[in-house]
Amino acid sequence: MTIPRGAYRSWGGLSAQGSEIVDAAGWIERPDRFRRPVLAYGNGRSYGDSCLNSRGSLIDARSLANVQTFDRETGLLTCGAGLLLDRLLDIVVPAGWFPCVTPGTSFVTIGGALANDVHGKNHHAAGTFGCHVRAFELMRSDGQRILCAPDMNADLFAATIGGFGLTGLITQVTLQLMPIRSAAMEQEVLHFDSLDGFFGLAAESDSTHDYTVAWIDALASGRHFGRGVFFRANHAPDFGFLPPQPGRNLRFPIEPPFPLINRVTLSAFNWLYRHSQPRGAAPRRVPYRPFFYPLDRIRDWNRAYGPQGLRQFQCAVPMVGARRAVEEMLRRTLAAGEASFLTVLKLFGAKRSPGLMSFPIQGATLTLDFPNRGARTEALLTELDRIAIEAGGRVNPYKDARMSAATFQASFPQWRDFATHIDPGFSSDFWRRVSDG
Repeated sequence: MTIPRGAYRSWGGLSAQGSEIVDAAGWIERPDRFRRPVLAYGNGRSYGDSCLNSRGSLIDARSLANVQTFDRETGLLTCGAGLLLDRLLDIVVPAGWFPCVTPGTSFVTIGGALANDVHGKNHHAAGTFGCHVRAFELMRSDGQRILCAPDMNADLFAATIGGFGLTGLITQVTLQLMPIRSAAMEQEVLHFDSLDGFFGLAAESDSTHDYTVAWIDALASGRHFGRGVFFRANHAPDFGFLPPQPGRNLRFPIEPPFPLINRVTLSAFNWLYRHSQPRGAAPRRVPYRPFFYPLDRIRDWNRAYGPQGLRQFQCAVPMVGARRAVEEMLRRTLAAGEASFLTVLKLFGAKRSPGLMSFPIQGATLTLDFPNRGARTEALLTELDRIAIEAGGRVNPYKDARMSAATFQASFPQWRDFATHIDPGFSSDFWRRVSDG
């Protein structure tokens, strides 16, 4: 059965052109009935085109949203791959459990989190999402259903974690959750005046706080260059459990004909944001949702970037060259006159993912996003790619809507090994762009 929904898009504003949309249940029943190649589509929160397939079918996986088992004693949970993290949180947090790794939005599917091997603010302590996947079921285009685990079909297990959905349809996932005693976070907010200040705070905080991240004022220059706000937190030891919060109904009200993000509006926002953050290192109790998912309170916030959408850049650079590379990327962004609304800097730890194509490496990771202004934005992003690769780093493929084959293959020299595990019936706009065909 095909389902005539609206355009299927990525969060950066790209759309699937001419895709046949298939409900997951229909594809599972008769995978041979639909146009190939196919690709699973979760909730469309990838920024680039890794979730799009304009020359075949998109399998809408959101109907696979059931919780099959949840052991409240051990924290082991098995669910359909289309379950939203937002819904999972409402189920497990009141029972005293939490995902070991969560990205910056709760509006992702569990299958999408696995396929992109997402990371969070606690990579230095917990690694990636894939580190806590105990098993999953994969359905290939020939109808074969394969159970994958570290000790069962291990090669396919590794290729699927961070494998962009190209190894088959993930139908269900078994996760290990972590115990918590509270639905609140103990958060500290620290202001810093330079990149050296950030690296000092990050090194100091890794051993004392599970969650660390910094916001950088990307427009600051001169003696203020590199200033920002550092957030570090742990789950509160005992603060009671909050009831599930109601759906967040605040929606970005308009679809502007031009980007609302520019140097003028961003300068005002940066000033307000910096001065609205408390000063002093005293811990504050805050609910977990605004700490982990601050932008989830505004639905469709990506509309602010205008009809051409946004382009996000994220890199990971080894620590030995991180300070220099981050400074160079921020200075190039300033010189280009581009305005990054959300500039995030944090450290990745040494824990390795089981995923063959996982993005994080030990070092620093910088994220910037820009309104898509065409050639000038593309030129800056190409320059940022170059800086990251020359520093021995890599660029995040599921956040990049224009990554070249050269950048991808330099970032992931193991890509040819990964390609041997791709289901021949699966493909994507992204894969056709970055592979050798």
